[in-house]
Amino acid sequence: MTKKFHQKMLSNMELAEFCNQMGMILRSGISALEGLNLLLEDAENDAERALLEKMITELETSGYFYEAISSSGVFPPYAFHMIKLGEKTGTLDEIMDVLSEHYIREENLAGMIKSSLTYPFIMLAMMALVVVILLTKVLPIFHQVFEQLGQEMNGFSAALLTLGETLSNYSVIFILLSILIILLIVLGRKHLPFYQMIRHQMAACRFTDGMAIALKSGMTPEQGFDLVEHLVENPDFEEKIRDCRALLEDGMDFSAALSKSHILSGTYARMASVAGKAGTMDEAMSKISAEYEYAVSTKINHIISMIEPTLVIILSVIVGVILFSVMLPLLGIMSGL
Repeated sequence: MTKKFHQKMLSNMELAEFCNQMGMILRSGISALEGLNLLLEDAENDAERALLEKMITELETSGYFYEAISSSGVFPPYAFHMIKLGEKTGTLDEIMDVLSEHYIREENLAGMIKSSLTYPFIMLAMMALVVVILLTKVLPIFHQVFEQLGQEMNGFSAALLTLGETLSNYSVIFILLSILIILLIVLGRKHLPFYQMIRHQMAACRFTDGMAIALKSGMTPEQGFDLVEHLVENPDFEEKIRDCRALLEDGMDFSAALSKSHILSGTYARMASVAGKAGTMDEAMSKISAEYEYAVSTKINHIISMIEPTLVIILSVIVGVILFSVMLPLLGIMSGL
């Protein structure tokens, strides 16, 4: 393993790497115990070595790989339940491969969400910094030029100069207010329509991905719900899952329950309905998950592609207005000399 393991929950990429390597080992006919010993030989640090040794000891004691996973304390419940299922059904190598792909998708989704929130904040911070420098550093230089020419800045330019002086005199207060505004935006982002839409599509992607894994493993939809209910990390979507579970308990067909509970709608609901009749629901869930992931990626990229030129235009206009407010009067004075 090339990643460093610590005694804390593993990251998505660490989980993906571990599952991928164990999947290759198991497919080659090597047992889980021998596989862990092989990984131990390649351990790069003490933390990784201690973790693998702990798992090896537990596996030797219990005889079950999923017990070793549980005792490590660094794998999420979803991985534990899926590995347990794979070991019980004799499909552990397939489960490890599926888990590896699952956690890679999770990392991609997390990265897209992070970029969609981080990039605009960086652009806005740069805009604010440029404007503050113009108001507090550049305008006072122009003010000195006006004084040397025996003139005074007036109107809009004078107001901007006063604003710059206020920012300089009360910089600490303005910094604290800026931090407060940023915190309010971050805390209130969940109420933004764009963010809510992305969170819903991410939850749907995780749900369908998890159900695809569960159904491929031979689980019933009801058993799959136990695995994916807390995977989505979205209270509203979790409520939909509970509604769907209730509909299933009332005897409704799985695909119909997905549509009735508004977990899937439109084309995706029709795909699930056809797949339910054809007995290929696991394949449909995989395709729908991939569609949701692509939709999230496309939407985020589209938003970012719109934000970048918009912020650049706004910054250009602000800088232009500030500079022209002092340059035009100064040119008028110079031409009259």
